[in-house]
Amino acid sequence: MELLTEYLAKGFMTMLSISMPCVLTAAAIGLVVGIIQAVTQVQEQTIAAAPKIFAVFLVIIIGGLGFIKLLTNLFIEGTSLAFNTITKNDAYVLSSDYYKYTTPFEGEMKDKFKDVPTVNEVMKNPGKVPYIDKGQKIKYQPAPKAPMPKGNFVEINKMLGR
Repeated sequence: MELLTEYLAKGFMTMLSISMPCVLTAAAIGLVVGIIQAVTQVQEQTIAAAPKIFAVFLVIIIGGLGFIKLLTNLFIEGTSLAFNTITKNDAYVLSSDYYKYTTPFEGEMKDKFKDVPTVNEVMKNPGKVPYIDKGQKIKYQPAPKAPMPKGNFVEINKMLGR
């Protein structure tokens, strides 16, 4: 369990290390533009958006390969953990031949299916559907007839030959 929580912590740290440069860049650009707006007394909200978008886009382009490398390393470590470490640990997973020597639910299901016909009997009598419990059988009722839907303008014109 501590192995999985450690991997979860590494995932959070990777997420923070990828998002922090973008967030810090947007905050720095917002601070600089805010100071410039305060000095010039131009209080327009949309002026700060364009430099922030451009700067964050530039950070993603510059650091993109590093971000991809961080995510790839996290993914490779996670798959290695899932397929090599956890599966080799006897406390987590049953052995591959576990069901070869055991029969699950051995005593539980014998009496429940004692009156149910075999597959060959069902195939010979296709009209008689077997039910374990008579309460499971639902009576067939035909669907209520609904009025015919009216076609749209194009369909009506095609039917009338216009």
